[in-house]
Amino acid sequence: MASSNIFFIIAIVAFFAVPSCLATEFTVGDEKGWSLDFDYQSWAAGKEFHVGDKLVFNYRAGVHNVIGVSGIEFQQCQASSNNTVRSTGNDVITLSTPGRKWYICGVPGHCAARNMKLNITVLAQVGSPATAPGSPTSPSAATPNVAFSFYGWIAVMVSFIGLVFV
Repeated sequence: MASSNIFFIIAIVAFFAVPSCLATEFTVGDEKGWSLDFDYQSWAAGKEFHVGDKLVFNYRAGVHNVIGVSGIEFQQCQASSNNTVRSTGNDVITLSTPGRKWYICGVPGHCAARNMKLNITVLAQVGSPATAPGSPTSPSAATPNVAFSFYGWIAVMVSFIGLVFV
């Protein structure tokens, strides 16, 4: 009886741990980092960002910063005074909600003249239900995550085997 309880606990832990293990950490700009004259839209093209993923902005502190802005602020390359300014040089932003996200460097001239801006679409967390059919966060619009499906089935099978044979 104790063995089946252990397998049941392992299965529950695996079920809840798998989605968090699948979160991806994206270093914005890869080895170039958050810097002047880089095409961040090309960098983001083809990448899938999900709730729980992290964006890492690497740059020299005191030279640049990162500000999350609205779509209009992004187009104008101007942040309002109530936006959070990140300036550590190693800023990590966890993508906590689905939808469009916009980031700029707030140093004068860096966004508009030197292309320090990034806009992405964040999809729902891997394995979560869709918010609306056909929306960009629905599973039909997103590429399925094979790893989640594989590990999810492994967790189910381990739990089933544990309950049946122990």
